[in-house]
Amino acid sequence: MILKQHFPFIFYIVCGIVLKASATKNKGRGSQGQFPITHNVTVAEGGTADMTCRVDHNDNTSLQWSNPAQQTLFFGDKKALRDNRIELVRASWQELAIRISEVALTDEGQYTCSLFTMPVKTAKAFLTVLRVPEKPEIAGFTKPAKEGDQITLTCVTSGSKPAADIRWFRNEKEIQGAKEVNASGKTFTVSSTLRLQVDRDDDGVAYTCRVEHVALSSSPQQTTEVLEVHYPPFVDITSSLTFPEEGEYLKLECVSKGNPLPDSVLWTKDGGELPDIDRMIVEGRELTFTSLNKTDNGTYRCEASNHLGTSRAEYMLFVYEDPPKMPPHPASPFQLVPLGTSPPKAAVTTGFLGDPNALQQKGPDHALIGGVVAVVVFITLCLIIVLGRYLARHKGTYLTHEAKGAEDAPDADTAIINAEGNQAHAAEKKEYFI
Repeated sequence: MILKQHFPFIFYIVCGIVLKASATKNKGRGSQGQFPITHNVTVAEGGTADMTCRVDHNDNTSLQWSNPAQQTLFFGDKKALRDNRIELVRASWQELAIRISEVALTDEGQYTCSLFTMPVKTAKAFLTVLRVPEKPEIAGFTKPAKEGDQITLTCVTSGSKPAADIRWFRNEKEIQGAKEVNASGKTFTVSSTLRLQVDRDDDGVAYTCRVEHVALSSSPQQTTEVLEVHYPPFVDITSSLTFPEEGEYLKLECVSKGNPLPDSVLWTKDGGELPDIDRMIVEGRELTFTSLNKTDNGTYRCEASNHLGTSRAEYMLFVYEDPPKMPPHPASPFQLVPLGTSPPKAAVTTGFLGDPNALQQKGPDHALIGGVVAVVVFITLCLIIVLGRYLARHKGTYLTHEAKGAEDAPDADTAIINAEGNQAHAAEKKEYFI
């Protein structure tokens, strides 16, 4: 009777216990699938960083972002830190996204997203801040450098994070330098050294220092310096004619190279002044002969100077006579030259001593060549005839002297007995072979 009276109360208590246990079990299962998800972020200094935290399954549990100093930035949609650079992008039960503007190096570090379940679950996101290197500077240029000098070029860039890379180029060709990296707080100073011994070929060469960095993407920074090298002059003489002849116009040019370029050149003949200034005209670096004659033969010198030295070049001039005009004789391969006259120029050897223009070689002498060939053929025929007669006289033969009187012998024994001289003259029976 008592049990019947208290049955409804007992029933309600049992049902409450079962429902509570079931709710607790379901809540535990739901909380096990709630995990915040974040991603690391990299941004250049002065840029904008977006930090996002997501939860795939959330039963209305709040999300929170905190900075590396464990200061709360946002709790749900509520801003907790007074920093005008930090703003809310999105806030819901499944996502909390914030944005940090004008990022500085001090913002770098590990940020935490917290999901307030029991227990609290967290996810980490690392914010990396890059710093662009400063424009490189090249030190060590001596303007101007002298030929043979040893110079050291140093390219320096500072403030990079991480450390930048430096590459050297000589015009468009890459060359290697010695790299050095020094840390200063969170940033780095990078330098690269190039040691050179300069010569005249380095004059006007562009040396470029190029800085490459992850924050510069495809547009590296670079600085270029052009090397200036001073060196003594070098001179050479060029002629407008290969075989100057009497009465012709001739121009000699003194080509000079040097840095600085020589202002003027000095022309002399045979160690003295030019003898005929009316026909020998000097204009700048050129010496002009209006009409050549034999008196112009000699050694001409060109001299150029700058503050580093003097250079000289010489030209030996030989003026040819104008050859007589001879009528052509196409039917005859040879040309007759009267006694007491000079042969035409084409048949004269110009390579004698003292002739600086003796560049043309003598043509082939067909008469001489024909004579030599005839003599060789005649001697060869004579040798063949003499050799043939000798061989005919001494040709090898067999001469056999048989025993006389043996032709009529009836048998071999009688023939031997009847042979002249028998055994006494056996030594005289010989065979001759020549």
